[in-house]
Amino acid sequence: MTRLTPQTTLVVVLIALALIAPFGIYPIFLMKGLCFGLFAAAFNLLLGYVGLLSFGHAMFFGFSAYVTAHAAKEWGLTPELAILAGVATAAVLGAITGWLAIRRSGIYFAMVTLAFSQMMYFVAVQAPFTHGEDGIQGVPRGHLLGLIDLNDTMAMYYFVLAVFVAALLLIQRIVTSPFGQVLKAIRDNEPRAISLGYQVDRYKLLAFVLSAALAGLAGSLKALVFQLASLTDIHWHASGEVVLMTLLGGVGTVFGPTTGAFLVVAIQNYLSEVGSWVTIIQGGIFVICVLLFRSGMIGVLTPWLKRRGITG
Repeated sequence: MTRLTPQTTLVVVLIALALIAPFGIYPIFLMKGLCFGLFAAAFNLLLGYVGLLSFGHAMFFGFSAYVTAHAAKEWGLTPELAILAGVATAAVLGAITGWLAIRRSGIYFAMVTLAFSQMMYFVAVQAPFTHGEDGIQGVPRGHLLGLIDLNDTMAMYYFVLAVFVAALLLIQRIVTSPFGQVLKAIRDNEPRAISLGYQVDRYKLLAFVLSAALAGLAGSLKALVFQLASLTDIHWHASGEVVLMTLLGGVGTVFGPTTGAFLVVAIQNYLSEVGSWVTIIQGGIFVICVLLFRSGMIGVLTPWLKRRGITG
């Protein structure tokens, strides 16, 4: 009989907890956490494994949400096709932005992505199909594959969970593949990677497009969960939040960004009554984590788990 490794056991336990979680916790809150967890994991693919800090990832998240919402409401597409339309749009935006941004590095790379994000924000404000400040409301969830009614909250939750797990497995496969090893080599010592004959710009561009597409997937799911696409999702604040989530959880870790995302979403949800103080509380937590957990919560926890043979 095959014995489960500690790592596999941990993953099985986490999935089991996720399956039973909606019976004790508000499913909409959980789905919001999963959407932002996927958004943070997509961003971490770029920052944690390539070393590229983007300040414009909200454009992929938000614009994909708009396209998915429009496709589902105005074109009458099924949810899976509407999501594919949003992801494809994010990938195209990623290819265009990445092709220009990767020619720079450091703060210049970040500023190029921020500039593109602001351009897309103003497009969202002015474009007729986005409905400006009103956003696209009343987005129909529809029937998945014509069979599963996503208007049922529990069905929607398990669909979002399935997509989240599949996306996380894809990210894990990417970073552990030979392609992922090259990305890490570029992050650690780009001149050496160039001297070894790797076409660094091509690897960076592909990583950027993958990250953009996954961020778009997160935005598309959020549009269906809340049946809304708004300017909030494409504003630069969203780009700042995903950076915060990733740093809190742990850059370059698989579960770190998701942990950080759930922490930030929980703060916003359960402390909403204090109003603008939420931002101050978030800032305080960020300062504490930077001072005490420089590699993030999961980044600090991982070595401890390794010493006990729980992770590899």
